[in-house]
Amino acid sequence: MTGSQNDSAADAAILVERRGNVALVTINRPDARNAVDASVTDGLGVALDEADRDPEVRAIVLTGAGEKAFCAGADLKAIASGAGLGPTDPDHAKWGFAGVTQHVISTPLIAAVNGTAFGGGTEIVLSCDLAVAADTASFGLPEVKRGLIAAAGGAFRLVRALPPKIGMELLLTGRPISAAEAKDLGLVNQVVPQAEVVAAALALAEQIAANAPLAVQASKRLALGIIDGEVPAESVDWQSNIREIAAVFSSRDAREGPRAFAEKRAPIWRAE
Repeated sequence: MTGSQNDSAADAAILVERRGNVALVTINRPDARNAVDASVTDGLGVALDEADRDPEVRAIVLTGAGEKAFCAGADLKAIASGAGLGPTDPDHAKWGFAGVTQHVISTPLIAAVNGTAFGGGTEIVLSCDLAVAADTASFGLPEVKRGLIAAAGGAFRLVRALPPKIGMELLLTGRPISAAEAKDLGLVNQVVPQAEVVAAALALAEQIAANAPLAVQASKRLALGIIDGEVPAESVDWQSNIREIAAVFSSRDAREGPRAFAEKRAPIWRAE
């Protein structure tokens, strides 16, 4: 696994580089604020799978291209066009949003949050084991402001990652937080200048990669309750998630929220 994942690095939605025993994976759609479409879902899911299977890769760093956004969440233009978010291979659907949020791997995964990470971007961070944030980064799950829910694990993972009352506040109000507040709350491990975020994440990854790989991977599995490539403790949460998606995303409010946002007006909620 050297160079880019695809033949044309310039056109690739996902770039993969090897830095010694660390894989650096980049969401490469800066013009779309690294929003997730099918190409990102396919490329990122496969990149994580290949890195996890490679015995020479002992840690993975995930970042976004450019300086503005780590990931803006779902690509709304792709959804509006009917293209969907993928994956194109139905066997990869088990990996979840962006090929990440339900993708259980033993190799430590570190987010290098180079900019804004809203909605699905925050949910990707919650899926990572560690996170380093640029001082310009920000986080949030604004879905309730649009009549939706954080359906890629954020609705239950945020409350567990933070002090419960704070997690509920952020989940129910949809307010964003800065990188500094995210560090104070324990959502990220470090905050560094924007230009240093990838280097800092790689340095953290190298500390992990210097340790015995089998011991590191077993430690992660024990800490997260991973058994045979799954996290049984989350299975009920994901089943409930499916039921809530079916109810909320088919509601009139779910149509009203995005429409009001596009029309730059306050939404009119009907609870139906």
